[in-house]
Amino acid sequence: MPRPLILYIASSLDGFIAGPDDDLSFLSRVEQEGENYGYAAFMQQVDTVLVGRRTYDKVMSMVPVFPHAHLETWVITRTARPALGKLNFYTGDIPSLVHTLKSRAGKTIFCDGGAQLIHSLLTAQLVDEIILSIVPVLLGKGIRLFTDSFPEQSLQLLSSRSFTSGLVQLHYRVLHDSTG
Repeated sequence: MPRPLILYIASSLDGFIAGPDDDLSFLSRVEQEGENYGYAAFMQQVDTVLVGRRTYDKVMSMVPVFPHAHLETWVITRTARPALGKLNFYTGDIPSLVHTLKSRAGKTIFCDGGAQLIHSLLTAQLVDEIILSIVPVLLGKGIRLFTDSFPEQSLQLLSSRSFTSGLVQLHYRVLHDSTG
């Protein structure tokens, strides 16, 4: 069985993964000591990370070391750069890369954003599961999680959880038709 590709991400209730100017401060509204909303447990099943270049750059503007540097990481970019340890900068065809990664033995492939990469993966119908944490805020503008023009995909709800912070987490399996 191929390795699953799971999109694990947070958005505002109105569907934004960042506010204007890539602002992520809305995420702090649900920060609570000792609560990581299942992220640590999820990361125990991950050995490969896919991330868009803008998301990578944003993360690197906030921390001195990339948080997933110990995992095989693929930064999807248009500008070729040499690898840094397990950190690979990829300029090729995204579906080809994902098919190659899925065909290898290993654990879960984690898509860490951003919106352009998510759109490419959904367009190619390569996402197997979505774990979406909805932060109780309406941003009104910013970067949308889901953009227009990708094929309709049915989902099966695997679980839903609500937390005292107001965050709601939905876990879906993407139902791929048997012909694709």
